[in-house]
Amino acid sequence: MEQRKKLAVLIDADNISPALCEALVQEVANYGAASVKRAYGDWTTPQLSSWKVMLHEYAISPMQQFSYTTGKNSTDSSMIIDAMDLLYTEKFDGFCLVTSDSDFTKLATRIRESGLVVYGFGEKKTPGALQAACDKFVFLEALAVPSNELNASETPKSSAKEKKSKKQLNQDAKLISLLRGAVEAASDDAGWANIAAVGTHIANQSSFDSRNYGYRKLSALIETTELFDLEKRNPRGNNAFDLFVRDKRFSE
Repeated sequence: MEQRKKLAVLIDADNISPALCEALVQEVANYGAASVKRAYGDWTTPQLSSWKVMLHEYAISPMQQFSYTTGKNSTDSSMIIDAMDLLYTEKFDGFCLVTSDSDFTKLATRIRESGLVVYGFGEKKTPGALQAACDKFVFLEALAVPSNELNASETPKSSAKEKKSKKQLNQDAKLISLLRGAVEAASDDAGWANIAAVGTHIANQSSFDSRNYGYRKLSALIETTELFDLEKRNPRGNNAFDLFVRDKRFSE
């Protein structure tokens, strides 16, 4: 049985809403086991009072950092020092940095230089430099359950990301270039690529997540563009199908 990655989850509570905590914990579980979970902030201030319920519910350790100067975020230095201390223990396989603050860009770079994986989690306002410094960056807004997947009796826990239309997707030149490049890189001589291989190639683009466009699955996003042929194959002769994709321009 494959051993799960041991992750250190460090949360900048000053810059992250506690309403996203449940979705965050569930998302982190997709990448490994959260061996350490810490949230940083000045817990004596009323601004963080709504975080306290989440700390108990998800066994997150509050790390106290007093605000010594008005207007300055003293949480940053405390979180960075702790991250380096944890890095030097050599007990972890990766770090989850939960922040939208670009001040953590160098920290993410330093951790990766040590050979550990860095997963970043932040809001869409997160500067591109921090996103690029992580192996993968997930927008917290994208973790909400899409409104069209909720039952009538359910209420969204956070604002759901609206699905982008075919026109909106195709007008995003960067996205289309990314998709076409990934399909081409993973394709065989006939132009067909396994969707899993395409996803792996795209995963190298740290800021990409199909949920940012309102789609839970990459295949659904690709299909909506109508720029690719999709084909289901059953090479093993059972009930499991593999999905293959090809740029429509290949057959022209």
